[in-house]
Amino acid sequence: MLFLSREAITTPFVIGLCILGVGFMQFPRLQNLISSKQATSLATLEKEIKLENLRLNFLKIMPSFGYNNLIADWAYLNFLQYFGDDEVRDKTGYSLSPEYFEVILKQDPRFLAAYLSLSTSTSLYAAMPERAIGLMEKGLKSLSPLVPKKSYYVWRYKGIDELLFLGNAQAAQQSFTMAANWASGYSDDESKFVMNISQKTAEFLSKNPNSKYAQIATWAMVLGNKVDDQTRQRAISAIEALGGKVISTPEGTQTIRFPPKD
Repeated sequence: MLFLSREAITTPFVIGLCILGVGFMQFPRLQNLISSKQATSLATLEKEIKLENLRLNFLKIMPSFGYNNLIADWAYLNFLQYFGDDEVRDKTGYSLSPEYFEVILKQDPRFLAAYLSLSTSTSLYAAMPERAIGLMEKGLKSLSPLVPKKSYYVWRYKGIDELLFLGNAQAAQQSFTMAANWASGYSDDESKFVMNISQKTAEFLSKNPNSKYAQIATWAMVLGNKVDDQTRQRAISAIEALGGKVISTPEGTQTIRFPPKD
């Protein structure tokens, strides 16, 4: 018969409580910061950012003790609070966005919803597409076409960032091809749509790396995601600048009219 000491039983429990404690202590601090942000000086806000960065750096190196998903979920909730605080972000920027995702995707690389937030916050808002793409490349090593379900989206987000923010048409073509290949294993309408649009975008890029059609189709992918109003407006402006047109239908959906020539 196997006997365990009291210390062997309680140590993991105590560690878990400590991790939870760190997380719960963060929420009142962030809530206080949000409630008093109008009267908070820039110097104080920058100090808070530095302290948060230190906490995130600690989470990057500390052992998880089996609480990987708990740490990932906690970091993601804190990221949502950080990213959604528009007034403070207007003053301090979004430089911590990739730091949150270093923690989140290290602990749970199969956290599919996190990849869209990573692409939007880090490439579009923080202007760090290289960091976003690097994190996606690292995460993809832990993914497969069927695990998690519809993981082809990660290839699509990667292709979007490569084309729109790095201008790397060759890398984007490869990513969209992979997205189409992974999506081909599903029979639902959503996956078929992703497969078709990814294939077409890859074909456009193979024939013309500077294809306006490909860029418009890629901005349309951004527009089709659940994004905030600022990102949506930026996508519409980019489509129109490329010669396309975003048309709202009576049913409340949007269609894209492509220019007559690529």
